[in-house]
Amino acid sequence: MKQKIALLVLLLVQGLSAQDGYKLWLQYSKIEQPQRAEQYTAYNKNLKLDTGSATAKVIHEELNTAFEGMLNLSPELNGDAPGLLILKTSALPEKLQNQFKALEDLPEDAYAIRATRLDKRDVIVISAASEKGLLYGTFAYLREMQQHKDLSQLDITDAPKIKKRLLNHWDNLDRTIERGYAGFSIWDWHLLPNLIKEEYIDYARANASIGINGTVLNNVNASAYILQEDYLQKVKALADAFRPYGIQVYLTARFSAPIEIGGLQTADPLNAEVQNWWNEKAKEIYTLIPDFGGFLVKANSEGQPGPNNYGRSHVDGANMLAEAVAPYNGIVMWRAFVYSDEKPEDRAKQAYSEFVPFDGKFKDNVLVQVKNGAIDFQPREPFHPLFGAMPETPLMMEFQITQEYLGGMSHLAFLPKLFEETLQADTYAKGAGSTVAKVVDGSLTNTQLTGMAGVSNIGNARNWTGHPFAQANWYGFGRLAWNPELSAKTIAEEWLAQTFTPNPEFVKPMTSLLLDSREAVVNYMTPLGLHHIMAEGHHQGPGPWVKDLGREDWTSVYYHKADSLGIGFDRTSTGSDALAQYAPEIEKAYENIETTPQQYLLWFHHVPWDYKLDNGETLWYNLARKYQDGVEEVEAMINTWQEMKPYVGEQVYEKTRMLLSIQLEEAQWWRDSCLLYFQQFSNKEMPEFIPEAKHTLDYYQSIRDPYAPGIKPSWD
Repeated sequence: MKQKIALLVLLLVQGLSAQDGYKLWLQYSKIEQPQRAEQYTAYNKNLKLDTGSATAKVIHEELNTAFEGMLNLSPELNGDAPGLLILKTSALPEKLQNQFKALEDLPEDAYAIRATRLDKRDVIVISAASEKGLLYGTFAYLREMQQHKDLSQLDITDAPKIKKRLLNHWDNLDRTIERGYAGFSIWDWHLLPNLIKEEYIDYARANASIGINGTVLNNVNASAYILQEDYLQKVKALADAFRPYGIQVYLTARFSAPIEIGGLQTADPLNAEVQNWWNEKAKEIYTLIPDFGGFLVKANSEGQPGPNNYGRSHVDGANMLAEAVAPYNGIVMWRAFVYSDEKPEDRAKQAYSEFVPFDGKFKDNVLVQVKNGAIDFQPREPFHPLFGAMPETPLMMEFQITQEYLGGMSHLAFLPKLFEETLQADTYAKGAGSTVAKVVDGSLTNTQLTGMAGVSNIGNARNWTGHPFAQANWYGFGRLAWNPELSAKTIAEEWLAQTFTPNPEFVKPMTSLLLDSREAVVNYMTPLGLHHIMAEGHHQGPGPWVKDLGREDWTSVYYHKADSLGIGFDRTSTGSDALAQYAPEIEKAYENIETTPQQYLLWFHHVPWDYKLDNGETLWYNLARKYQDGVEEVEAMINTWQEMKPYVGEQVYEKTRMLLSIQLEEAQWWRDSCLLYFQQFSNKEMPEFIPEAKHTLDYYQSIRDPYAPGIKPSWD
């Protein structure tokens, strides 16, 4: 009996370790297929690699970890007749160099992987012009192995389409995380710089594996203290740890820092003392961290200080900081998420109105960082009208990986589908085919400085992201930042195969589940173009009734405008005319309610309750149908997941099962509360397919959650 128990425990531990959430998509699970294992061993048992640099040592360590896990193999280093060569192009044997000449015309981060012949034997060659390229190539090679690909057919040449590929951490110095749903910050500022945790190294490994090359360590709602000398020493320690992985560190700079920690009386960007303060601060930072990336800035938005406080423009503020970091090849990422303190005409219009007049006036090392949509990371938004409207200014995409408006920690929502939808949207800036992706990667306007930022969903949870499937959103962001043309389907297949198993009996149904999951969330939260109807402040759960706050555009009623006549925000020429900010092709199509895509109907139009949609049913009927579809789609996700139990570890299965049950309850909550609320205005009967609500509207409106995760707590 004891032997049986011991064997059972061993099997359980082995099963869980094969899908350890801490390892993310770098599981390196044992290759069970004899034919694949034999091929992989033959290629990898002898390795040629110059380990003289810190990055090369990282490559060697990663290969040892991977081959030990997948093949129980410790490759011989630099022995005779290597089967795997990882060398800079300049160091390749002369007889191989012609095969890699294409790398000469690609960015330094580019790499090539090729199965070829050398001295009458089969070999795999990974080559690049730089050590970072070799690192990225190595991770790409291991990605192929984790998917059980045939190595003898390898012929890959790849290069990043975007230069600056960053995570934005909304982490505070007290280790809380604004809109974070996976615990506290992984940055343990109190113990830095002396303690470098294992998590910091594994964080860098994970990011390097998907091509992320930068990280902004602190919240956009910044504390100036991060710029003080003692904190800069802590930042330096992280920069030193990340450097071998090709990752630069950046900081959010609080615009009023010259006052708060500098002792000045003003932060006016045209003031000589202020300019000198920032110049000296930049010099101090770069003396400590020579490859410091630069500053991210949130200014004159949601109460944050900025140049407008002094009657100056965004250009004045951004260019002042850009001049400070320019001598060190630093950049400034100036966020376009702004809205004025005055009562707005339409909040969706304000960033365009404030920034388009400054097109071409920013310094060459300034990126204007623009959210994917004009409101605020909603489950679905049309692409931001700034994309395509500022051809003389580098525009950096900002996606939110953390799910502030998509269920936080408890909802499974595969966000690469959202990212793909935005990136493939056509701006028509230079005619048809002028996609947002081409704006962001610079190909549309021949822009050299390019970037993409993702608001991190990482915390100190054992599996990094809380929800096991939220890891896919981190992974997917990195892959799209490298190549914004990559499909969400490819990303889903890659992540599933590496994280769980490449067995098609698992990957195929789970790929469908992931690709459908975000649409399910849209359906049960904000169907047909509804937006920003979440609960007050923390945004967890429904709140279409939210009104009478400090600002009108913080309320839900401002956005849905439901009344006895209909529902939706009129952004056509008869309303706010936000459509005029888009290209004429879009404006013309969306001005007409009949040619507006159904998914954006209530975003651009105030639609009568009896208006007939393409299916011949009324708006009220279709709104209810979408809410019910969302619930039923979560039920289908639960059924699919139950069928996947044989392919995943018990721990991740049970956690995901329980989270899906929470998601179903919350989807029903959204459906019931929103339909009851909107029914007051429509005066329509509930369609027969809508079940009776569990509670009354008064009950739903009475729900309060002052301690919902994701908002900075009060320590009073």
